[in-house]
Amino acid sequence: MAELRASEPAVTALPAAHAVLRAARSIGGVPLAVGLLAFTCVIALTQGAAPIPVASALRIVAGALPGLRELVDVSPEPEAWRRIVLDVRLPRVVAAAVIGATLSFTGASYQGVFRNPLANEYLLGVASGAALGAALVIISPLGTGGYGFGPVPLAAFVGGGLTVVVVYSLSRAGGGSSATTLILAGVALSSLLSAITSFIMIGAGQRAQPIFAFLFGTLNISSWERLAWGAPYLVVGGAIVLAHGRVLNVLQLDEEQARQLGINVTRARLIILAASSLMAATAVAIAGVIGFVGLVVPHVVRLLWGSDYRRLLPLSAIMGAAFLVGTDVIGRTVMAPQEVPVGIVTAIAGGPFFLYLLRTRRLGDL
Repeated sequence: MAELRASEPAVTALPAAHAVLRAARSIGGVPLAVGLLAFTCVIALTQGAAPIPVASALRIVAGALPGLRELVDVSPEPEAWRRIVLDVRLPRVVAAAVIGATLSFTGASYQGVFRNPLANEYLLGVASGAALGAALVIISPLGTGGYGFGPVPLAAFVGGGLTVVVVYSLSRAGGGSSATTLILAGVALSSLLSAITSFIMIGAGQRAQPIFAFLFGTLNISSWERLAWGAPYLVVGGAIVLAHGRVLNVLQLDEEQARQLGINVTRARLIILAASSLMAATAVAIAGVIGFVGLVVPHVVRLLWGSDYRRLLPLSAIMGAAFLVGTDVIGRTVMAPQEVPVGIVTAIAGGPFFLYLLRTRRLGDL
């Protein structure tokens, strides 16, 4: 009887979960995702060490937009609030949205290519290669380059990109480039690069602190300059993957069936992985290693709105943006004035939720 009573809360919680899912499906993917993103962005602009009223924050942002400056009077707002919103919070919110969208988008594409629900954007060693590149620059005389665009993001981008190239080359050395071979090569090289990074950190002493910040992910040095530098890679990579939405749907079939439908499986897989890896390397270069976004968010989108990649990819991007903006707000307010790295918050928030999804899907396909 005690065991039965202990299980009752988990069982009785399922109807509520079903009700929430039915409501989300009835609203529709795009309106709900966009609404959630808008809500989290507003909260992020208003919350912090200096709380700012919603109306004031929106007025300040609108007054800075071309075409609205003449229509919005921001003179009643304190200059300190304007500087906080425009120079500190707005770049951070935009960066969080862009990085969250990128990680979720690339995570969904990786899962589609490998037909593996545990695949994510770091599967081929992008994060490990980027971390090693950043660590080498941080301990070098070049330093971190301050708060704008310096040598660290460039080294991280190059390190992540080279790692993917090496992984693909290693997988081809055996005479093929199957999904299993790519995964094994990525895991092996990622472990090696992570070990080298750890060795560097042990010998770096106090200089290892920026490396820790990079490994845990950080948005506190977000800038328009970094976003502008990464925008072309994100736009080009995203366009390529979106153009292969139908191909990703076909790839969910058996490879032989995909070939019978006219898909060059090897070429399609290479193109999608190259574009996704380019985007993932750019995201890591801008904000460091932020985990769990590309693993959890695409599963939530599939659960709510299905597995058609023509819809899954853009919805994953919007929901991923909302997720990272929200977790970043938690990270910079829960222990204020001390800031919790956003990568830690995403793991704490995403891990239990992902386990809950696994449990409910076993109890019934939601």
